[in-house]
Amino acid sequence: MSAEPGFLALAMLRTTGQPVGPVLYDQPSERLYFAIPSGTTSSWQDLPVRLLSHGSWLVAPIPYLAHEYFGGWCELPDDDTLTDPEKLRHALQQYDSTAPDLQERPSWKPSNAPASTPTSGASPPTSPLPSALRRS
Repeated sequence: MSAEPGFLALAMLRTTGQPVGPVLYDQPSERLYFAIPSGTTSSWQDLPVRLLSHGSWLVAPIPYLAHEYFGGWCELPDDDTLTDPEKLRHALQQYDSTAPDLQERPSWKPSNAPASTPTSGASPPTSPLPSALRRS
């Protein structure tokens, strides 16, 4: 799904305390991918989502890696938890019914989107400053 409704739906799920499965943020495409159980195709027809199913593939980074260009994991794939499709659908419907017109929406960047640090709380790898690499 598009990142804007996806991040808002993710925030709604987090505030209700619902278990959330893996969620991947694709920054270049401004897309969010939720892992849900298979077999729910018919319940998504009236929402702006695209289901990946048999034969689909998705490139994902190492779970604790975040990248400024690519994005990364908002919820890590650390167990068998999947997002409840009905809860996700409800969160998306709430967004869809309360969202202002596109022209009125403020421009924002989600605070929980991995930009330069992982969402897991792990420290990002450090690299030497360019000046430290130069030798005279």
